[in-house]
Amino acid sequence: MTTPRLPSLRTLAASLLLASATLALPLSASAQAAGGFPTKPVRLIVPTAPGGGTDFMARVLAQKLTDKLGVSVVVENKGGAGGTIGSDYVAKAPADGYTLLMGYIGTHGTNPALEKLPYDAVKDFAPITQAAVAQTGLLVNPAVKAQSVKELVALLKAEPGKLNYASSGKGSMPHIAGALFAQLTGTEMTPIHYRGAAPALADTVAGRTQLMFGTLVSGSGQIKNGTVRALAITGKTRSPLFPEVPTFAEAGLADFEVPQWYGVFAPAGTPKDVVAKLYQASLEALKDPELQKRFAEQGADVVTSSPDAFAALVQSEIAKWTKVIRAAQITAE
Repeated sequence: MTTPRLPSLRTLAASLLLASATLALPLSASAQAAGGFPTKPVRLIVPTAPGGGTDFMARVLAQKLTDKLGVSVVVENKGGAGGTIGSDYVAKAPADGYTLLMGYIGTHGTNPALEKLPYDAVKDFAPITQAAVAQTGLLVNPAVKAQSVKELVALLKAEPGKLNYASSGKGSMPHIAGALFAQLTGTEMTPIHYRGAAPALADTVAGRTQLMFGTLVSGSGQIKNGTVRALAITGKTRSPLFPEVPTFAEAGLADFEVPQWYGVFAPAGTPKDVVAKLYQASLEALKDPELQKRFAEQGADVVTSSPDAFAALVQSEIAKWTKVIRAAQITAE
């Protein structure tokens, strides 16, 4: 009887390597079919200073996206130039889905109408979804002797240019809102520009500026504690958060409509399957009851849209605000 010849150690090693490679092939194919994205942390760039409305909503959304995507979603602030610096950073980032932008009406609505930007708000981004809409409030320091929009208009007409209003930057939405208000009421105010909504609001609270047009998201805490007084808000109905505050239509300015929207963008060229995965995760995150509650507590309503619908919104907003900005002769810094 012949004893069977055992394979050499070299032969065994080669066989194991071949088996390992054979097993790895279907695993890799399976991972690709399932969409391997994401495999590392995702950055959500906020193109404004910390503490404002955009920053607040980005941080709440990032927490929920972390749960939905299974990787950390980290918020980074890259403020300056009315949102242009952070937006340009994302526009030029690798189109792999790992660098996103929390854009808003300024970055993709008014800025393109103000100046030639280093990015194209339409061509350089892949819209993921709209996230929220926040109404704008007319906020005044308690020392201002006006309890209504009508009284404020009378005060402004009696002392043209004496009152200052704070904005989050030249050409920002609060700046444009103030210019539109002055245009509609035939009044004069002096704009004082800051690097973001948070410092603008802080100086209005301190009395260094007398009023500002800010979102309920950024100003709700100050309205609640009485450090600023809201005279009116945009929107068709009163905010359930501040039911005592009238709408601008109720205050006699039906044409003053300046809601601020927010949404998530990726760089143009991001693969469609990655966009689809980010859209689905964002949709699930924005449906979360806790997120909706936190947004509502700050005066914002969750509003979602498909990538195509969001792209259409951006184009329509640019067209709309171009007309307003040219009529008011507003320029950027």
